[in-house]
Amino acid sequence: MTGINAVVLAGDSKKSLVQEGVENKSLLPINGRPMVEYVVDALGESPLVGKVSIVGPVEHLKACLGDKADYYIEDRESLFENVKAGIEPFSNDGAVLIVTSDIPMITGRMITDFVQRALQQGKDFCYPIVNKQVNEKHFPGVERTYVRLKDGTYTGGNLIYLNPAVVGPCEELMKKLIENRKQPWKTARLLGFRFLAGLLLGFLTISEVEERFSRLLDIKASAIVVPYPEIGNDVDKPSDVEMVTRYFDWLQGAQRAE
Repeated sequence: MTGINAVVLAGDSKKSLVQEGVENKSLLPINGRPMVEYVVDALGESPLVGKVSIVGPVEHLKACLGDKADYYIEDRESLFENVKAGIEPFSNDGAVLIVTSDIPMITGRMITDFVQRALQQGKDFCYPIVNKQVNEKHFPGVERTYVRLKDGTYTGGNLIYLNPAVVGPCEELMKKLIENRKQPWKTARLLGFRFLAGLLLGFLTISEVEERFSRLLDIKASAIVVPYPEIGNDVDKPSDVEMVTRYFDWLQGAQRAE
């Protein structure tokens, strides 16, 4: 199966998480390693991922990642501009994988699974979603933003499968969607009153959401239900760091017991 090149977004400073000597969230140490390294290593473990570009503080990223990334790009003023800059080396590709730098629990197997599902869809845009029950079973008590749909209640992931050719024509709306990515009600307003009402009442199905996004952006969009809650659990606050540290401690204990 054809592979895909990847973009890692590491331009978020997140001052609330800054520790002494750490100027960027992606460099936050977890068990002695910068968080972004877990993500880049996971991409390297996937047989479907080719080259990697990373957008963020280049000097610091090069110091900890070396040749693990193929392109280092200085971060811009906004998340959308970082996306545009990151995909530039792959602008002629049919699709790229965009990954945030704050999901250190992700693995190559999870990435491969999502990429396989996305490639089979043949769409311009694919977004992973995780069922609330699955997430709470693996990470009880962890706060996430959920959306209730007719098919179930879901939280979004931190990977995007994207056709670079659609970025330009959809730029203005994409900027707004990115700005409101953590506020589903604001996102719903962009999609219309009837859509907002359906979301509030839990009447919408996954396929109806896909259809609305596809029509609004004039692209082919798809939501992919994935079984890996690690994809949806990013590190946004100190309690998340504690949760991830406990997870790795448990994982190491389980590996030693095998």
